[in-house]
Amino acid sequence: MPQAFLLGSTHEPAGALMELQPSLGSVAESFLEEELRLNAELSQLQFSEPVGIIYNAVEYAWEPHRNYVTCYCRGPKEALFLGMNPGPFGMAQPGVPCGEVSMDWDWLGIGGIVLTPPQEHPKPPVLGLECPRSEVNGARFWGFFRNLCGQSDVFFHHCFVHSLRPLLFLAPNGRSLTPAELPAKQQEQLLGICDAGLCQQVQLLGVRLVVGVGRLAEQQTNKGWEAVVKERLNELGLLPLLSK
Repeated sequence: MPQAFLLGSTHEPAGALMELQPSLGSVAESFLEEELRLNAELSQLQFSEPVGIIYNAVEYAWEPHRNYVTCYCRGPKEALFLGMNPGPFGMAQPGVPCGEVSMDWDWLGIGGIVLTPPQEHPKPPVLGLECPRSEVNGARFWGFFRNLCGQSDVFFHHCFVHSLRPLLFLAPNGRSLTPAELPAKQQEQLLGICDAGLCQQVQLLGVRLVVGVGRLAEQQTNKGWEAVVKERLNELGLLPLLSK
């Protein structure tokens, strides 16, 4: 089942921080500022073995990431769909949470220049919107909501998608690592900063519901997954908001 948490009321590098502007469109601006603040804090952390290289798509894929936020994060939201970690062929390529290149371009209409990371591993290289590989969970996630909502604006009118942790950790051999594989102290520091950042972002968007994307995507590997996910979304009160 999608994992949900009910809540109460609630790159440009770090040098590009903007001042908060409480004007029309400031939700997107403020959200981007919070992400840049988070990046500035994360940049102070140091990671040891088994980490070899770290990708941060919010930095090197800043242009498409910024385009995504400014296009779809224009006001308060009912629900936040939350990805946990970027995938090497997901967000790490186009800078869009739960990234799937074909969906980002065709359904979301997101484009932009993706730069080369400061350190790049040949497995996987960063090809941005030219990446030929599909990210399975991202394709399933966005494909489900494209079929359900029809137009992307229908989905984003009430919902937004965000990645809790922008960092992709790669071992020296190119294998992607989860935070659980980091040394305990480094894991604690990472999760503490990202959790605090999420609290700020939730308050900014005014969401009442956070839904874990990973659990939703896992359901899609099972027979009858679409009906199961629709039933769960209906229980959460989201299905009427998302139907065509």
